[in-house]
Amino acid sequence: MGWEKRVRRVVPYVPGEQPKESGIIKLNTNENPYPPSGAVRIAMDAINEGKLRLYPDPAASELVGAIAEVYGLSEKEVFVGVGSDDVLAMAFMTFFHSGEPILFPDITYSFYDVWADLLRIPYEKQPLDGDFHIDPEDYKKPNGGIVFPNPNAPTGAFLPLQYVEEIVAANPDSVVIVDEAYVDFGGESALPLIRKYDNLMIAQTFSKSRSLAGLRIGFAMGNEKLIAYLNDVKYSFNSYTMNRPAIALASAAVRDEGHFEECCRKIIATREKAQEDFRTLGFRLEDSCANFVFVTHPDADAETIFNYLKSRKIYVRWFNKPRIRNYLRITIGTDGEMEHLMTVLAECPGIAERLSGREQDGIRTE
Repeated sequence: MGWEKRVRRVVPYVPGEQPKESGIIKLNTNENPYPPSGAVRIAMDAINEGKLRLYPDPAASELVGAIAEVYGLSEKEVFVGVGSDDVLAMAFMTFFHSGEPILFPDITYSFYDVWADLLRIPYEKQPLDGDFHIDPEDYKKPNGGIVFPNPNAPTGAFLPLQYVEEIVAANPDSVVIVDEAYVDFGGESALPLIRKYDNLMIAQTFSKSRSLAGLRIGFAMGNEKLIAYLNDVKYSFNSYTMNRPAIALASAAVRDEGHFEECCRKIIATREKAQEDFRTLGFRLEDSCANFVFVTHPDADAETIFNYLKSRKIYVRWFNKPRIRNYLRITIGTDGEMEHLMTVLAECPGIAERLSGREQDGIRTE
């Protein structure tokens, strides 16, 4: 097969499992455990089926307008795409074209190096410190662009806004992309900085805090020129990136701020309780600002825990990668799901023995 030598080969991104079996607790892909806004159902019922034969608005004007309205922006400062993955991939194609290496953390969203390899963009990974935090000093050197999540994934650590600004200000000749997929669960958005710095792009998603992972909707915010360049690439690649139902349903969802805020409050409250419970079981973890936690246990190997939970129909995420091989990323589910998780974890080999030893020493574990 001589044609194979002409194939562009890359190591693909590996998404979390999407199990088909029933009766599981799915805590491996950071989906929202609660349904989307009721306004989404109303918008769904109002969809004109006859218009599905027509192409959607290539500018997705209804959704762009709704986002601009809610976030206090002009429509020229908003870009939308098929999930934040689509938005970020467009941004890689648009802004990372200098030939100099782009910079991102060594422990981070694992799509970044995939896109860089696919698009032949050179890159350098900057090591997080011993507590898995970004050091702004690592991003003050020649580069072709910078991208990092805030809060970071899979660690859940949040970089305070003053340090985000420090990175942006130190790189006026590079575009800095702050991936805020999880910012609604405890972080502070860098959005106010886009009026101060024309090299800053903020990426967000409807998949997490707005419970619409199944629709694939993401968006970017930045100054008008930056967004215009993104649109130039989009219209050269695929004009009709968003379908009619997605535009209508997402527009309804973003305007229901009450439901959005209530969902975030519930998830944050459950996360805080879960973090206490994990520590009671002997896990070690830093406080998370996301809708997941990143945990390790001194007496139980992460792969062992991962497989044990899977045998009990609970799915979490394990990364077989340097530095984090003995960690698990666990999505925050409902209160009931997290309580069941803790019960099952208490029976896991290694954890159960630790708890038994504490009880024998007269230390309460509940």
